[in-house]
Amino acid sequence: MSNILNVKYPGDYSGFLGQSDPHPLVSVIEFDRLSPVRHSLNNYDVYGMFMHEHLSVGDLTYGCGRYDYTDGTLICVAPGQTGGKEDNGELVDLDGWALLFHPDILHGTHLQKEIKNYTFFDYHINEALHMTAEERDVFISMMRHIKNELESGRDRFQDNIIVGYISLLLNYCMRFYQRQFVTRTLDNSNILVRFNSLLNEYYDSGMQLKHGLPGVQYFADRLCMSPNYFSDLVKKTTGDTSGSHIRRFIIQKIKNDLASGMSVSQVAYNAGFDYPQHLSRMFRNIEGITPTEYIARIKNGSIHNV
Repeated sequence: MSNILNVKYPGDYSGFLGQSDPHPLVSVIEFDRLSPVRHSLNNYDVYGMFMHEHLSVGDLTYGCGRYDYTDGTLICVAPGQTGGKEDNGELVDLDGWALLFHPDILHGTHLQKEIKNYTFFDYHINEALHMTAEERDVFISMMRHIKNELESGRDRFQDNIIVGYISLLLNYCMRFYQRQFVTRTLDNSNILVRFNSLLNEYYDSGMQLKHGLPGVQYFADRLCMSPNYFSDLVKKTTGDTSGSHIRRFIIQKIKNDLASGMSVSQVAYNAGFDYPQHLSRMFRNIEGITPTEYIARIKNGSIHNV
């Protein structure tokens, strides 16, 4: 059985590295001050952000993926995830920084509800953030601010200040990811082409008759992406959500079938809906009219007004 370090609180991880933390719910780790350290395969009950500037220890495991660090790579983990490398007795020199914080510090703050919007905590490991030199400087500056605050002594303002810094850091990371999406425009365009190809393949092969309507998870899996990363990529590249893209594709197929003379019930079955009323609901939400009204407009020649 694997030797897994259960990181229920930040201090479980920093303590493993030999660091004592002044705060029970937050830890900032400056790796080059603690190196050399042993490997650890960690099961997290906390949020973690790990940035290593140089690492030559081979691949690390996070979730179901493996990853070779490059300079300035940021990996984020959330409660319930597993990551790292199992302790084999080897000592390794690390540099870079890590921030770990327990969900309890977010209680009663704006970030408690907003943390779910920072979708990069649920990205796959191969979707890590590769920061520019300027972005690394910002990240390190934020680490130093949080570290200095942790070492300044506890008072009734400290937790709010720390959460404020964490919120600011997360927003910077959102900006950095936005830049990464933009700088990988060509790759993103290729992914959108594959997305549309998979949509056509799903219906051409009749998968909707066995499995129903396709969902975001299916296409993310086929493209070897996490659903969050896939959705964010589509949104940032096209301005539309992946779910909306799928629904618009389905609606176009429905229109084609209705125009061919098929009944609403036949079209619903052919598209993968469980019931015709489900088709009608989606159609009305997107087109503003019912399928029956659409058919009537085709017959009276006013379909161009839709």
